[in-house]
Amino acid sequence: MSDVIQIKDITRDFPLGQETVKVLKGIDLNIKKGDYVALMGPSGSGKSTLMNLLGCLDTPTSGSYILSGKDVSKLSDDELAEIRNKEIGFVFQTFNLLPRTTALDNVALPMIYAGKSKSEREIRAAEVLKNVGLGDRMDHKPNQLSGGQRQRVAVGRALVNHPSIILADEPTGNLDSKTSVEIMNLFDAIHASGNTVILVTHEEEIATHAHRIIRLRDGVIESDERNR
Repeated sequence: MSDVIQIKDITRDFPLGQETVKVLKGIDLNIKKGDYVALMGPSGSGKSTLMNLLGCLDTPTSGSYILSGKDVSKLSDDELAEIRNKEIGFVFQTFNLLPRTTALDNVALPMIYAGKSKSEREIRAAEVLKNVGLGDRMDHKPNQLSGGQRQRVAVGRALVNHPSIILADEPTGNLDSKTSVEIMNLFDAIHASGNTVILVTHEEEIATHAHRIIRLRDGVIESDERNR
């Protein structure tokens, strides 16, 4: 399989008053198409900063980031926004759903930015909601859904534009253990269908779903191991 992500000597510094905090200190990382990766590390290890760079939510201070053959470390904000919408599906711990909007419309939202017609959006969003087990909840608003169902809507929204990568930041952080298992089974199924999945988690139990576990400490990769 070819590399979907190639990161070479990435650093990320943040100014803090007169000082500069070096959060990432020269990261090299290749992730193949169809890989299933967990990023782990204690608070302050740099995993969230790395996640933001991988998701094109931020740009590196130095180094290069090639995503699906494009050097995204040199793109403008508008170009980054376009890549985010096409190439990357995000799932967050807090779901980030629009509260007054139905599950169907929440899922269809990224397709508006992609310029798809209303009928295309509705057909695809309905298909995705069925795939994540919410075919009977399309007209429900987030406050009418359980935490696990809300996260399924968020996963559906992440999948709707056929992204090459799903990035999930602590996707089970707000869920009880039974629901966490259900959501991780959903990620396993998404990976099995061919998506590249990258999870950020501090829970070993969640990380064991991934096929490769990368541990960060103090801004560098401490270990990178395959577990199957």
